[in-house]
Amino acid sequence: MCAALLFVIASVALSAPVHYAQRPEVRAFIDRMSAEHGFSARALRQLFAEARYQPQVVAAMTRPVVSPPKYYEFASRFLDPARIDAGAEFWRAHASPLERAQQKFGVPPEIVVAILGVETYYGRNTGNYRVLDALTTLAFDYPRRADFFRGELEQFLLLAREQGISPLAPKGSYAGAIGLPQFMPGSIRAYALDFDADGRIDLANDVDDAVGSVAHYLARHGWPVMTSARVDAQDPDPVLRRFEGGVAEPRSLAEWTHDGITGFSIPGDLASDPVGLLMLEAESGPTYWLVFPNWRVLTRYNHSRLYASVVWQLAQSLREAVAR
Repeated sequence: MCAALLFVIASVALSAPVHYAQRPEVRAFIDRMSAEHGFSARALRQLFAEARYQPQVVAAMTRPVVSPPKYYEFASRFLDPARIDAGAEFWRAHASPLERAQQKFGVPPEIVVAILGVETYYGRNTGNYRVLDALTTLAFDYPRRADFFRGELEQFLLLAREQGISPLAPKGSYAGAIGLPQFMPGSIRAYALDFDADGRIDLANDVDDAVGSVAHYLARHGWPVMTSARVDAQDPDPVLRRFEGGVAEPRSLAEWTHDGITGFSIPGDLASDPVGLLMLEAESGPTYWLVFPNWRVLTRYNHSRLYASVVWQLAQSLREAVAR
């Protein structure tokens, strides 16, 4: 870590109070939680007295990006043989809940496994921060997104009360995401399922619950499909001008074909839907893909064309590996 960044972290850490419970904005949050949700204000003050500022969390959220990664740079670590083999092994080991999830929600197993593979390497890397510390730090010491993280802190406290667990116990990512699928607390309350019917939802240790919850989330919004295409127009500028951040807004297939998009093969039941056009960087140059309406659901999971695309491509590799 560079000296300048260490200096910034140290400076912020010195300015942060020892106890969040002493801060007026935290006390206002406690008063609201007490008034709106019936929490004991005294118990919350005691809880926030134990919450600890995490300078590494702020550093991770503010880490500068010199330039957006190219797709082949981003994808290489997710599409390596070791991750594909581990995903195939995970799929075989948990075939039963994956099949049940497909039957119930219509989401293919490879999509669920790929999300878990990208998010946490099938549960190997779920995060070591206390969720309370991460969310409290971001809610009160990261002004740019304080409103969002205060909302997630509220959801987390409600979740802990509903599940009968100490808010000091769960661990997760530096952003407060929890378990194999890295759900934020609000998503856990909205979409997580007790998929093995053991009486509790546990996304950190119960694979069945993680599988069912991801499938439920995707089923509520669709699931992704994309197919390769080519730009064969003599003048590609009318197409290329449509890209914004590597994605062009959906149009009919007839319009794309008129502008020179060729080389695609799609299911007949999708032929009448508007489709977007996606550009992904390969080492040899740009590649082009038609993306169907339910591809965009993965950008709800993570707002990135790179993320959505690598999940889909990992899913295809997993299906091929399991079939071998």
